[in-house]
Amino acid sequence: MAKAKGLMQNELFGNEERLTLFVEVILPVPVPKLFTYRVPFEFNELVLEGQRIIVPFGQRNVLTGVIKQIHQQPPKDYDARYVLDLLEAAPAFNSIMLKFLDWVGSYYMANPGDVLGVAMPSGLKVSSESLVQLNPSYQVQEELASDEEMLINYLSEHEHIPFQEIPHLVGKKSINKLIKSLLDKEAILLFDKIRERFSPKTSTYLKLNPELLSETELQNVFERIAKKPKQEEVLLAYLQSVPALGNPSLNALGLKKEVLLRAGCSPSSIKTLESHGILISYQRIESRFEENLNTVDAPPLSKDQQKVLEQILASFEQKPITLLHGITGSGKTEIYLNLIQQVIDNGQQVLFLVPEIALTTQLVIRLRKVLGSQVGVYHSRFSDNERVEVWQGVQNGKYPFVIGVRSSLFLPFDNLGLIIIDEEHEPSYKQMDPSPRYHARDAALMLANLHHARVLLGSATPSVESYYHARQGRYGLVELDKRFGNAVLPQVEIADISREKKKKTMKGHITSHLFEAVGSALSRNNQVIIFQNRRGYAPYLSCSVCGWTPHCTNCDVSLTYHMFKNELRCHYCGYSEALPPTCEACGSAELQAINYGTEQLEESLKLLLPENKVARMDQDTTQGKHTFDKLIDDFANRRIDLLVGTQMVAKGLDFDHVTLVGIFDIDRMIHFPDFRSSERTFQLATQVAGRAGRRKEQGKVIIQTYNPDQTLLRHIARQDYKAFYEEEIKEREQFRYPPFVRLIKLTVRHKEARLVSDAAYLITDLLRQTITSEQIYGPIQPVIGKIRNKYLQEVLIKIDRSNPQLNQLKLTIWKCTRQVIIRKDFKGVQVIFNIDPV
Repeated sequence: MAKAKGLMQNELFGNEERLTLFVEVILPVPVPKLFTYRVPFEFNELVLEGQRIIVPFGQRNVLTGVIKQIHQQPPKDYDARYVLDLLEAAPAFNSIMLKFLDWVGSYYMANPGDVLGVAMPSGLKVSSESLVQLNPSYQVQEELASDEEMLINYLSEHEHIPFQEIPHLVGKKSINKLIKSLLDKEAILLFDKIRERFSPKTSTYLKLNPELLSETELQNVFERIAKKPKQEEVLLAYLQSVPALGNPSLNALGLKKEVLLRAGCSPSSIKTLESHGILISYQRIESRFEENLNTVDAPPLSKDQQKVLEQILASFEQKPITLLHGITGSGKTEIYLNLIQQVIDNGQQVLFLVPEIALTTQLVIRLRKVLGSQVGVYHSRFSDNERVEVWQGVQNGKYPFVIGVRSSLFLPFDNLGLIIIDEEHEPSYKQMDPSPRYHARDAALMLANLHHARVLLGSATPSVESYYHARQGRYGLVELDKRFGNAVLPQVEIADISREKKKKTMKGHITSHLFEAVGSALSRNNQVIIFQNRRGYAPYLSCSVCGWTPHCTNCDVSLTYHMFKNELRCHYCGYSEALPPTCEACGSAELQAINYGTEQLEESLKLLLPENKVARMDQDTTQGKHTFDKLIDDFANRRIDLLVGTQMVAKGLDFDHVTLVGIFDIDRMIHFPDFRSSERTFQLATQVAGRAGRRKEQGKVIIQTYNPDQTLLRHIARQDYKAFYEEEIKEREQFRYPPFVRLIKLTVRHKEARLVSDAAYLITDLLRQTITSEQIYGPIQPVIGKIRNKYLQEVLIKIDRSNPQLNQLKLTIWKCTRQVIIRKDFKGVQVIFNIDPV
């Protein structure tokens, strides 16, 4: 670790004057400013903007920061502390990335540290570990307590001990008194060890000692070990795998030790050959990902696909952004693949964004068949080390093509030519918590602009905003209205729940209409998907005597019943409790499950279809790193006949044998209190319907509803996006919602309801006095008025899209909120800024 020395002014060194440099540093802390540090003279020629550095912060902490700017102006209000060390020679963050981080922070009203927290993988940050060692000058002069003596004796035989291991050593949970006592006696020293979190994957390789590569020397070795058959076996196995004799270059590469172990060689014999200098072991850094994949040519495009590809390329000549509106099953992925190949062949990089990890599995398999090891995958289920490896692969050119979720925007691209945003309508592209609450689709447009790259938005059900911009000529628009090959769109039918309940033909929550179709599909050896956008066994329990319902202690919601674990769980904060045996209000044992979720549907279908394999895909069944992949593989290979799932099953999955899709609980989605509820319902229903009949046999979709005459259901049944859009855009214009205005939502929260209400009203009054040109609504309590033990109030601001002073407006909004929350009587009140909420 370099030590910083020098004077505050420029210093003469020999006959040269050394400049005193300072750096503005972005630190991953939730503070709305940068921090100034002094550069040690020995680093003057080494510091660069975008470098990761280690700096002191607070009393004992050290943090990883990124240099934003280098200058010679010392801070006015404090003495700058020294940079401790540089973590790299070449900057991890190039100039375009720094501009992009700036824009994200500015547009989404986020602190620079919050943006850096999202942009920089944890593996690129340093961590510090507190260690305890014996004070070299300590001499025992007084009697020690038993736990003190135990620790001192341990340290006399060991160099140091991690702080967190001391409780286990002395057998006590709390060691603060012990440590303070030994520090007072000057018996121990406390210090922090700093290390980078990322560690490359290494494997042990073996090679024959180069001095033994001649026939004579090798013969001598075999004579020496002639009576050691196991050692002889190891050496023969090595030579069979690596023809080292007369080929020093092959021997230099060696053989992975694991290969010999798998071949049945004795570990102790290998170790003996190493100790005798016959074999030499060494560590080699390896990728955590599969490499040297066999590839095939991209599948040929149909005439319709080729025409659309040419239209996209022509559109890119005129506009940097193009919307591809292609119906489900039209073969958009094959078009993407051809575009990707062209851009990579041109020496540029491509980013392929998908809304959720769930979509990557099948896509990665298809893309790697053509692009091989050029494909990098980036998402949150990767370990810290795996994510850093992808980051470095983008930086060094190993991965010219990356497929990933929204955080992939922050990878260190330096020559980005194309960004593809698949399923661009998906709300999952919006980060909700923590800050920055950015929308990956919108942020991607800015990133592409900084790189002078092209953007292709793809969807069968585009967002109303994107389709509007395309119709207005801001984006190019290309449409593909035919399914690939001989496939046709599925037939959509409506099942009337009210009528079937009157006729008493329901089977639990399943209409006879749907149940008969399920039986018919399965009898023909086809597969079925059942969509219910609510996980758990039942949304809530209720006492049939007094109506009591168990509620979360931290949130203003009822607890969802999960039968498998026999518990009640909050889907907002994670709180859980055991199923109560009786009603807590009246003592009755008559507790009943109200309504149903995926878990209950799975159970019902297993009882109704005992001959068939039924499985469930939701957040509860896909928590493991590979559980989702296994479910997809099992369904694709027909080890599952019927799959029940939440919206995970609606997005981009492609199965050959699915001919029937059933949609449950659509009325709840339609009537959810949100201006986007009709759009969301149309998109979800159309997307999940698109999983049916993607090959030769036409699929069927059955939607269960209490009100078959709803206009939206007619649009869904006809799969008529344009009719839906024309109706929706008129309402948006009439009631002033996006795309005609921008929305900013302020959420005020605190653990005391009164403080939240008072602060929200004060902020709203200040805004109305200050911003007279815009519409301000609220404050109002949201549908869920308390989450994680904090009460909520919301204020909504509608800003005209033609307003040129957006940045100034945001600054005014920020000042109004600060004016309120810095008051002593509002201590602890938080305000969350949500730009373009979804």
